[in-house]
This record gives sequence, structure tokens and C-alpha cells, in this order.
Amino acid sequence: MRFVRANPVVLAAFILGATGAAEAADGALGWLSGDWYLTVGATGLVAPDFEGSKDYILSAQPIISLGKAGPAARFTSRNDNISLGLIDEGGFRAGLAGKILFSRDGDDADELRGLDPVRWGGEAGGFFEFYPLDWLRARAELRHGIRAHNGFVADIAADAFHDVTPEVRISGGPRVSFASSDYFDAYYGVDAEEAVASGLSRYRPGGGVKSAGLGGAVTWKVTEPMTASLFAEYSRLMGPAADSSLVKERGSRDQFTIGVSTTYRFDFSM
Repeated sequence: MRFVRANPVVLAAFILGATGAAEAADGALGWLSGDWYLTVGATGLVAPDFEGSKDYILSAQPIISLGKAGPAARFTSRNDNISLGLIDEGGFRAGLAGKILFSRDGDDADELRGLDPVRWGGEAGGFFEFYPLDWLRARAELRHGIRAHNGFVADIAADAFHDVTPEVRISGGPRVSFASSDYFDAYYGVDAEEAVASGLSRYRPGGGVKSAGLGGAVTWKVTEPMTASLFAEYSRLMGPAADSSLVKERGSRDQFTIGVSTTYRFDFSM
């Protein structure tokens, strides 16, 4: 196991910039007026060295969420990417979403030597979430790659949650991810030149299901605006990811993650 210090690139600028259209339509403060929240935090986790790896590392990730305050308490998960809620009705929320992607090359792991590097970048798109029951949240994100890849990625998750005490909440549920061929080609494809350089079998992926799994967490409300969580997740690579020679010959379909996180929520009005 090795330690990696993450230096997050701020995608929030993209997400915040998208509010300009709303401002123009509703006036300088028409859309912005009201109660807002900003949640920031960090996650420390033990996870695969790279997606599909059989080796594990200790790393860190940022947590950022911004939106208008709704009439009811909202469930959040560490799987939620950077978000800006444009519509928030308590039981229904939708808006913009973004994700930071770090670079990947042969210096990160021996298994990647000979493969083309994946540049750092991000993904930007939208999210939609709702509560079919008081104790269940369903969320979907659709994002397009920026710089790191040119594909689409869709994540769908459902989380049941229960307050054991006013301060302690347990939650968990299934997750599934899909991706286009351009995404899989960047992270799992092996062309003829890469096959010679790396020793891996040549592989040209299509699009489809990327992974499916389960996740759970225990969240403690330290104070009204501050929370801490312990979480664990398992996902199994499927479809084009599982069929890749990188996974079959040097990696693992089974991906485990365990970690802790802490967040702080700022409430403000415009």
C-alpha cells in the first residue's frame, strides 16, 4: 500500500458559471435570492490503486455541494459528486454535477506501463434525485468527460437511511454505473501499439454497464453543521471493463473501498 496526497482541481468554477443564464432570465438576484447552503469536506479512503487494480492505496478526495435550501432535511452520500442544485423542492432535486479526475500513467502502477497515459481532467453534467419514500433516496448522474476522456458516464444509486438516534444515521443501498465506448477506450482499451509496449492482449471495448455493487455508511452529526462518516463499498466490474485485458491479466473485477469523511455545512441567504 502506498500513500497518495490528492491536490484537487476546482471544477466548481464551471458549475457556478452556469448560473449566469439563470441570473439573466430572472434578474440580478431573482434566482439567487433565498436560503442557500454550501457543504465542504474531505474523505480519506483505502481504495484500488486505479479502477480495475488488484492493489490498494490510501488517498484523499474533496467533498463540495452547493444548492438552495429545501423545506425538508436532505440525505447526502459521499458518492454524490460536486453538485449545484438548480431545482430543490425538498422531495425532488435536480441540477448540475461535476467530478474531478486525476491523471493515470505508468508511473502510478507497474500494471499501467506501456499504456497511453490518461490526462487529468473532469466530468460535467447533471443530476436528478428524489425520495419515493421518506427513508429512501434515488439519485442519477449523467456526465461527459473533459480532457481526461471524451465519453459519457452514468451513475445510479438508491440509499435507504434510518436515524438510530438523533445524531447517528445508518444508510446503504445498491449502485450501478454505465459508460460509453470512449470512456472505456481511455481507461480499459489496449490498441496494437500499447499491446506491444505493455505485453497486454489487444482490446477494443464498446459501451455498456461498467460496474454494480453495494455501499453503506454510518454518519454521526457531531454538531448541527458538522458530520463525520465511516463507509464501506464493494463493486464488481462488468461488461467492457471486466472484459479488458488490463483487468483480466493484471487486475481484479472485485473492487473494495473503506474510509472516513467529514463535512461542514454553511447556511446563508442572498
